[in-house]
Amino acid sequence: MDKMIMVNIDTCSGCGACVVACLDQNDIDLEKEQPPLRRIHQVESGQYPDAKIVYLSTGCMHCQDSPCVMGCPTGAVHRHEKTGAVLVDESLCIGCHSCAIACPFGTPRYDGNDKMRKCQLCATRTDAGLEPACVRVCPLGALQYRTVNEIVQDRETAFVGQLVSAVRKGGTV
Repeated sequence: MDKMIMVNIDTCSGCGACVVACLDQNDIDLEKEQPPLRRIHQVESGQYPDAKIVYLSTGCMHCQDSPCVMGCPTGAVHRHEKTGAVLVDESLCIGCHSCAIACPFGTPRYDGNDKMRKCQLCATRTDAGLEPACVRVCPLGALQYRTVNEIVQDRETAFVGQLVSAVRKGGTV
């Protein structure tokens, strides 16, 4: 997969703009039992006075080895030819839940008609060269749609920067 959504938990405020954008982009009606495809998780750690809360915006991970694709008996869950994103053709879904059983992240969700729905990485937007809706609206830039190489390079640069900082402060490597 060329590009993926990176989540920076140090920046995410848990505002939910990404969830609302996803609901809008995918015409999801919660009152009609259509499941949200993106969720915000609040993770608490520590104890007073050192308690900390971080937020994590999650959707489909579009895994390289995609257990949901392998678990789908009808081919409803498949890879996008161009981007490698994991997509679902709801017309082929028989509601067997095999993809949900296979997914280690609990991503596949089912609507009121027992048809699987999941993040499709805004395939119509990304095919047109646009960012996924959740990324576009993130007010703090916690969600970024970037190439894997860009993400790896940024993390390596940050790691080297931390090492240099530690050495300058008299730390050891």
